[in-house]
Amino acid sequence: MGKLIIISAPSGTGKSTLITRLMSEHPELQLRFSVSATSRAPRGAEQDGVEYHFFSPEEFEQRIARGEFLEYEEVYSGRYGTLRSEVDARLSEGGRVIFDVDYVGGLNIKRAYGSEALSIFILPPSIEELRHRLVGRSTDSPEVIEERIAKA
Repeated sequence: MGKLIIISAPSGTGKSTLITRLMSEHPELQLRFSVSATSRAPRGAEQDGVEYHFFSPEEFEQRIARGEFLEYEEVYSGRYGTLRSEVDARLSEGGRVIFDVDYVGGLNIKRAYGSEALSIFILPPSIEELRHRLVGRSTDSPEVIEERIAKA
């Protein structure tokens, strides 16, 4: 198995749930979670450095200009990306780095690390179930939900 494990799937498929279970039920895998960065505002009880590294749109752009991102893109409500420093920090802890990213981010990470990265894509059970999950989360507007469904 590679040093990096990329879990990608459409929003609402269960990436976060899968990663949380893997990390809690399989400590022998020595998984270290890579916290992504975003330019959107925190939702609900999200905390900086836990769910995401939250940056203003201006700071996100400055970090792009300085080459601090391994990958980044515009997704729904803002920009999201993976900081090189975050990956380096997790690798220095030993074990394996696990990512929760969309498929484009996953492809970019895989390109950067090649055979060091294992990429896993998860399909939702169905589009109907995916819509049900996204609506049930109560975190997005109906328009954003439809964008997520269309992308899936």
